[in-house]
Amino acid sequence: MSDSTAVKLSKKDFASDQEVRWCPGCGDYAVLNQVQRVLPELGVPRENFVFISGIGCSSRFPYYMNTYGFHSIHGRAPAIATGLKTARPELSVWVVTGDGDALSIGGNHLIHALRRNVDLKILLFNNRIYGLTKGQYSPTSESGKVTKSTPVGSPDYPFDPIAIALGAEASFAARSVDVDAKQLHDVLRRAYEHKGAAFVEILQNCNVFNDGAWAPLTEKATKADAQIVLEHGKPLVFGKDRDRGIRLSPRLEPEVVELGNGVSESDLVVYDERNPALAYLLSRLEPPQFPTPVGVFLAVSKPTYEQRVAEQIAAAREQLGEGDVDKLLRQGDTWAVR
Repeated sequence: MSDSTAVKLSKKDFASDQEVRWCPGCGDYAVLNQVQRVLPELGVPRENFVFISGIGCSSRFPYYMNTYGFHSIHGRAPAIATGLKTARPELSVWVVTGDGDALSIGGNHLIHALRRNVDLKILLFNNRIYGLTKGQYSPTSESGKVTKSTPVGSPDYPFDPIAIALGAEASFAARSVDVDAKQLHDVLRRAYEHKGAAFVEILQNCNVFNDGAWAPLTEKATKADAQIVLEHGKPLVFGKDRDRGIRLSPRLEPEVVELGNGVSESDLVVYDERNPALAYLLSRLEPPQFPTPVGVFLAVSKPTYEQRVAEQIAAAREQLGEGDVDKLLRQGDTWAVR
């Protein structure tokens, strides 16, 4: 469809007729709102978008999008999305999942979709709890977390979703916060524009079973000091007065420093989103010693899974010619496949 005949879409065009049935005040509303705002800007017909989810509160997402969608089974959304994207590479395929759905039963499917570099946009809503099943601890719940399933505190060490994505060789990894409208909007747009597996962790509040899990990053009084925004080509500066930053010690260990008294921005780490080692190092920064990094951690280019599959098929056709499936099936009791 040419630009002259393209239909201009709005946010309302991407909202379905289904009643949104998340708990009042849930962070999922903010994410839905931003996705519905971003998609009309992309110039892509609604029928070319597909949203695939697993099981969990976040997985109701396809019902609320006026696009194609598939509410699949627990943890398997990346596998189903991989099949669809491989068969129909022209579609924009999005996976919506939660920290339990993606990192527990679905962990294996997630890491393989990332390592294969399937051109999927994977949105992981991380509220550090199982919300749909009423408040059990999840793979991202902090150690010592008291929940219905850990009444004396979780003995587990939590996963860091960004570190997992980077370790699985994702070509794009980012983190945003549900109620930070502009930043989330920008990250979603960057994810769409990336050709390959784009993983976005969205820090999302469950105000019923884990209220305030990300409060330092969302409260006006603490936000500037609690997070550091990753911007390609810029030094890592943060703080309400932008008077602190991150530099590397002689032992290549990150450290927080106060600007002034001989320390300037030239001493700080200049962020490079093409550097996987730096991305992983910053993914390990955790409060209270460090601010929480948000923004794009990594964006690199490499061939996608579906592109390489298509190249194999094209090479086979060039070498062997077009096959006749009907003739193969009717040739006798035995088949010879070369």
